[in-house]
Amino acid sequence: MDEKQPEQRGAPVGRRILLGTLGLGAVGVAAAPVLQGGLESFLGAAARKDPTGLTGLLPNGGGFRYYSVVSSVPEKTAATFRLTVNGLVDRPRSYTLDELRALPQTRVVRDVQCVTGWRVPQTTFEGVKLSRILDAAGVKARGRAIRFTCFDGAYSESLTLDQARRDDVMVALRMRDEPLSHTHGGPARLYVAPMYFYKSAKWLSGITVTPQVVPGYWEERGYDVDAWVGRSNGRDDAPTV
Repeated sequence: MDEKQPEQRGAPVGRRILLGTLGLGAVGVAAAPVLQGGLESFLGAAARKDPTGLTGLLPNGGGFRYYSVVSSVPEKTAATFRLTVNGLVDRPRSYTLDELRALPQTRVVRDVQCVTGWRVPQTTFEGVKLSRILDAAGVKARGRAIRFTCFDGAYSESLTLDQARRDDVMVALRMRDEPLSHTHGGPARLYVAPMYFYKSAKWLSGITVTPQVVPGYWEERGYDVDAWVGRSNGRDDAPTV
């Protein structure tokens, strides 16, 4: 997948902007559900795609925050979505959404933990184990890591091959027993259960096997490459999973 520069899709957003706005205080958080609905009614789509990230501070969808590093993301349907697997593999290929749905599915129920501090407990994700997709592609001997790219044109992530083969790492197609919505990264996203949620790249479009780890979007901006919950990014107050 040819990766476009972020400014081609809109101005990138830094999480420091989001964290800086936390000074709004606890009163704002308590009022968040009302504010979220009122703000979106007033601003419409602009509120949902706010490039400053301010609306991302307000809870929505059962406690999740909406984050995007670009100002807008195109929506994909079953007809237009493709997931490409390439790089150091014997059998590169492209999957349609229907083809992914036809593969054996796995289910994981785990707390979602964001590095910015919020958590959504006991969240169900369903999809295809990443290890199954890698086995089907046939990873070459020089393959040691995976690079993930997204159809927002800007975001990327990475895992080592051993991390990618864990049973709790998947290409997720469903969340909370419903098809993955566009807001939550659909039609398909990466889900890395034991790591902070920035590793679970939304709007997944490419899986590339590489000879070494290539730091992702947030790692290039100072976040840990290995983002184990409770053991990275200077946080030790969250339980390991």
